[in-house]
Amino acid sequence: MPSMSITWPVSVAASRPQSTIRQWPETYSARSLPRYRHALPMTEGGALPYASQNKGAAHKCGHDGHCAALCAMTMAVENGAVKRPVYLIFETGEEIGLGGELCAPLLAEKGIREVYAFHNLSGYPMGAVVYRRGLTQPASEGLSLQLRGTPSHASAPEEGKNPAPEIARLTLSAQGLNRRDGAEMKMCTVTGVKVGSGDFGISPGEGELRVTLRAERESAMKDMEVALVNEARSLAEKAGLQMEYRLWDVFPETRNDDACLDKVISAAGRLGIQAVEMADIWRASEDFGHLLKACPGALFYIGTGEGHAPVHTDGYDFPDEILSVAVNMFVELAKG
Repeated sequence: MPSMSITWPVSVAASRPQSTIRQWPETYSARSLPRYRHALPMTEGGALPYASQNKGAAHKCGHDGHCAALCAMTMAVENGAVKRPVYLIFETGEEIGLGGELCAPLLAEKGIREVYAFHNLSGYPMGAVVYRRGLTQPASEGLSLQLRGTPSHASAPEEGKNPAPEIARLTLSAQGLNRRDGAEMKMCTVTGVKVGSGDFGISPGEGELRVTLRAERESAMKDMEVALVNEARSLAEKAGLQMEYRLWDVFPETRNDDACLDKVISAAGRLGIQAVEMADIWRASEDFGHLLKACPGALFYIGTGEGHAPVHTDGYDFPDEILSVAVNMFVELAKG
């Protein structure tokens, strides 16, 4: 997702983050816009003339469009549309939650006081600016729980320690974490269950459960993590198994600053763009939350159409029609 930091300066950075900055008189403050360039492990659907040439890799989240928008913003800055330093952040690792964490220190380093970003979002009118106050996307993390025993011949399972019963119990415990505490969402999605290789002659000695934990507050997500890890440890001890766990793809919650969001809404109004308020959060997680922890800012969305395929599906394709909306919004925000 492209983002713009406004420090008062603005920034253009790449990857780790490596910055390219257009120099302006020091009387101007800086702002920053990040952009992501990750593909997904998916197959391109349909007969697109620009379809991915790499089997099992395709742009199904819009990061190709994000980079195009930020490149167009670079041209706008070069052509004098913005008379202040602007940091355009080309970020890596967004899909695993790493990119925002890597880029966040840039904001303090460059004295950036505000940061803005957009993402494309289906289910809303094409080209509309969509927003939500406060929490707009939740925290999430991947949790891998591994139980290890001893394999044996399938005819003598008593001679080994097969973790299948404990993995099954742990899976049911994970499912039980799905609930709402009052109005708050808590989700535990089982994403993988594996015990052994499936060989009919072997009683396996290893098993793994993978889940995605998701909650409106990071503290609530961590509570679920602790509960599952403690349950896995207890089951392992009772069965004489070894237990290990690992975290993957950790994303913070993404919360908008009210004053910065007001600037987004005002910018849309000045440009004559329809602004639509979201009633509910978008459940997907976003590493832009790392940047919002570093300084005030706002994440907004641009509608891709009510009937447009959602991201991370075979039918998704970034609509070029919204590129001009993204660039015009960024220019307007950078002007202040």
